[in-house]
Amino acid sequence: MLKLDHLTVIAPTLAEGVAHVRDCLGLDLPFGSRHPYMGTHNHRLQLGGSVYLEIVALDPEGTAPGRARWFGLDDQRQVRADWEEGRRLRGWVANTEALGAVAAAQGAIFGEVVALPPEDPSFAFTIPKGGSLPLDGAAPSIIDHRGDASYIATIPDLGARLASFTLEHPDPNAVEALLRGLAIDRPPVIVQGPRLRYRALIETSAGMRDLT
Repeated sequence: MLKLDHLTVIAPTLAEGVAHVRDCLGLDLPFGSRHPYMGTHNHRLQLGGSVYLEIVALDPEGTAPGRARWFGLDDQRQVRADWEEGRRLRGWVANTEALGAVAAAQGAIFGEVVALPPEDPSFAFTIPKGGSLPLDGAAPSIIDHRGDASYIATIPDLGARLASFTLEHPDPNAVEALLRGLAIDRPPVIVQGPRLRYRALIETSAGMRDLT
């Protein structure tokens, strides 16, 4: 079985991502880490139940990884276009201990399994060919933490809790069928909409807030 792991705000710059989440949630997400194996960096926030929020962006001080980056971050023109359209909560990640089987069955969607960091792998992640988002973000990226649950304790907990997670999509039946076939625990609720767009309702100390 797969399980919701985290939600991703994919930003043109980390500063813009942090400002957007601050505007939406009234919270300043602390810095997370740099990913030298991807040339990206992030900020993170726990959302309860081993689920977290990640703001991820290209690291201007990073180096090119020599392979496609995750979350479509190689295509900065598209990242900026999505951002300007208000599609900022842009994707999500599911976790599993059977990553090889999932990739073997649905490799056309999820891409190849990449062990990271390459020199001493502690987790594995699926990246589609070219680094695009799986099904333009309608499907999750997949991660295998390799039995290590300690990562969640390293993510700041400011009391925010995920209340609901929704995906608007022009073909909700097809997306629902895919996610049902993957047997994902806590997938987004799929509703009809003119274009792919995510929304998360997050409970904070100041009340329920909307992240898009």
